[in-house]
Amino acid sequence: MNVIIETERLLLRTFTEEDAALIYELNLDPDVIRYTGDPIRDTDHAKEVLQQTILPQYALYNHGRWAVHIKPGLDPTAPDSYRGGFIGWCGLKNRPERNEIDLGYRFVKNAWGKGYATESAYACIKYGFQKLGLQRIVGRAMPENIGSLRVLEKCGMTFIGDEVVDGHPAKTYEILNPSIT
Repeated sequence: MNVIIETERLLLRTFTEEDAALIYELNLDPDVIRYTGDPIRDTDHAKEVLQQTILPQYALYNHGRWAVHIKPGLDPTAPDSYRGGFIGWCGLKNRPERNEIDLGYRFVKNAWGKGYATESAYACIKYGFQKLGLQRIVGRAMPENIGSLRVLEKCGMTFIGDEVVDGHPAKTYEILNPSIT
């Protein structure tokens, strides 16, 4: 396991092509993808997403979306379906077409409401500023996605406006590197 970030309760690691089943299973729950608009058809499609979207970010930018795992033994309520502690993904994505670095996350429903999204998102922001020297990170969520909006706010991001991004309405937040501002 190539761990990039370790928090009190979580391990964030790089994805591999072998994680296609995890991506597919995560996206099977309609509640999980309710606000994303990007269903995964099958494990072959998940493998394509990994090969074409997720894995190239690591090589090109030294960051990307990372698999999030609960550290072993830390969550006695975790169901077996967490598959080795996997609860979703979180990370930074370079969006050159928008000239920005985007914070994103997605978790299995059983992991909602436990602070994992905030813990991993905050760790990714810290990594981006301290390890990568980023100047600005943005985060977005659809207006009805109250849970994701709260995560962005808890991470210290500031609301900067409403937009339409990738064909979806979005509330956009940002955070600036405190060592630069």
